[in-house]
Amino acid sequence: MHVLAGLLLWAAPAALRAQFGCATNANNTLTITNYTGPGGTVTIPTNINGLVVTSIGDNAFNSFGALTSLTIAGGVTNIGNAAFYDCYGLTNVTIPGSVLSIGNDAFNSCDALKSVTIPGSVTIIGEDAFYACESLTNATIADGVTNIGAYAFADCVHLPSITIPGSVASMGEYAFDNCYGLTNVTMASGVTSVGDYAFFSCYGLTHLTLSGSVTNIGEGAFFYCTNLTSVTIPGSVAGIGAMAFQDCTNLSSIFFQGDAPSADATVFERDKDPTAIYLAGTTGWGEFSTNAGLPAVLLSPPLIQAGGSSFGISNNQFGFNITGPINLPIVVEACTNLASPLWIPLQTLSITNGLSYFSDPHWTNYSARFYRIHSP
Repeated sequence: MHVLAGLLLWAAPAALRAQFGCATNANNTLTITNYTGPGGTVTIPTNINGLVVTSIGDNAFNSFGALTSLTIAGGVTNIGNAAFYDCYGLTNVTIPGSVLSIGNDAFNSCDALKSVTIPGSVTIIGEDAFYACESLTNATIADGVTNIGAYAFADCVHLPSITIPGSVASMGEYAFDNCYGLTNVTMASGVTSVGDYAFFSCYGLTHLTLSGSVTNIGEGAFFYCTNLTSVTIPGSVAGIGAMAFQDCTNLSSIFFQGDAPSADATVFERDKDPTAIYLAGTTGWGEFSTNAGLPAVLLSPPLIQAGGSSFGISNNQFGFNITGPINLPIVVEACTNLASPLWIPLQTLSITNGLSYFSDPHWTNYSARFYRIHSP
């Protein structure tokens, strides 16, 4: 065991040191250049021969299919280009908080990789970094990443959801192309732009949350997302790129929270007779309707029907109908004290055929309960 500059280091045994080919950097640190040891579980050591390992070089483990589990010790700051390309047996990897960048093609075609957590220390995820990791079912990108490269997660066909942290300033083209297993995409506050074709052919996508900081939706960003039925465009969006929602064949309602953004006739082409729904007090809808080639209508507020056969107690549940525009998402909230209300969300539902029914199975747990509705 050695102490170097206040850092506790594990000195790799001689037999293990011999398994790693290394190059000495100008600052007297090491880059792993290749590996000749056995497969299975591999741990990148913190130091070799007393020198700190700071980088895993380009192609260091390229096509080493016998690798099944990887732990990268703290101290490594860079994972090089194609460092673990086509390590098709790799199922899990631990990336420490010291890593600042993940190179192009770093884990490309690691098609057994199931889970990856990218720490907040990483600022750059390179192009094709996790391309075609077909078994990937969990990818967590911590706040701190500023750049997601082109095709970074493309063809990760079993990835079910992704949250883009607010730190991301640049999202490369086709970043999540053909991730057809994606059902939910959330962009946190701080994200300003959706890259060109970023979610192209994510045809499993049913739920999309764009933060109020997004100003631009790139060309073809959600092209062929055929399971989207409704989309809410934040008021911050100034422009929607050509073909951004083209061939979203089930998309019928687009809810705009601000003034009309720029858009052309290709943006919603071949969608399901889409309608732009806008709020009172916003502007530019005549020109938008002409340029985008779809009708624009003023949002009629959703209403609770306080009467009729559906209002009241049925099957020991209190319920009521809600009317409003088709496919409008509605949040139902409740509180128990109107003098000092604490509104609790109960359910999010969508209005179909102009009507949706809500019921509350827990109403008997309270001496009084009050309800309200609003759009997200």
